[in-house]
Amino acid sequence: SFLLIIWLIGGGLGLKSVSTNDWGGLMLTILMAIVSIFLSFPLGILLALGRQSKLPVIKIFSIGYIEIIRGLPLISILFMGQIMIPLFLPDGMRPDRILRAILGLTLFSSAYLAENIRGGLQSVPRGQTEAAKALGFNTPLALGLIVLPQALKVAIPSIVGQFISLFQDTTLLSIVGLSELLRMSRSILAQPQFLGDYAEVYLFNGILFWIICYAMSIGSRQLEKKLNTDN
Repeated sequence: SFLLIIWLIGGGLGLKSVSTNDWGGLMLTILMAIVSIFLSFPLGILLALGRQSKLPVIKIFSIGYIEIIRGLPLISILFMGQIMIPLFLPDGMRPDRILRAILGLTLFSSAYLAENIRGGLQSVPRGQTEAAKALGFNTPLALGLIVLPQALKVAIPSIVGQFISLFQDTTLLSIVGLSELLRMSRSILAQPQFLGDYAEVYLFNGILFWIICYAMSIGSRQLEKKLNTDN
């Protein structure tokens, strides 16, 4: 249903398309979180594998990227994406501001996911790789079919925890001018008929965030039970 809404907003069924500059509220918050999660997860896997690589160039690049990004606050990355990058690009080449925000969230989250996944990789006994090679698997196949699935199972709680953190971090988008849920709430409170209703508005926001984060947490526990991560 969410994809259907995006399709309709983009001009589906002959409707007039809505510019991304007019997107806002809870829909924008969820959209930013979902897209950033789907992009940062595979990037985090590649960075974790790169950090474990025996090739010096790949290993140094992965370590450097992870440590630099983890040493920067998210708000500074968002500011660079929204303000600094457009200064170095021609007017016709400036990407949409929502895309720039998604890029910032993705780059930031992938560095933390890489460390979560690396912890899972380190928990897999080395004998698993040796056994796979004894059965005729080459290194990429042993890693992709034997080691990585076990590592991801172990890392499920920390990975989902990072997803929840990423969803909560979308509130920072209001600082860089995007009308996500928090900024939309502030706009409502600025209207005369809603002056002084701070408790109701922010309580409603808090409940929405809690419901979504709790649902993600429940999904994580259900996935752990299904995969039986204790074995």
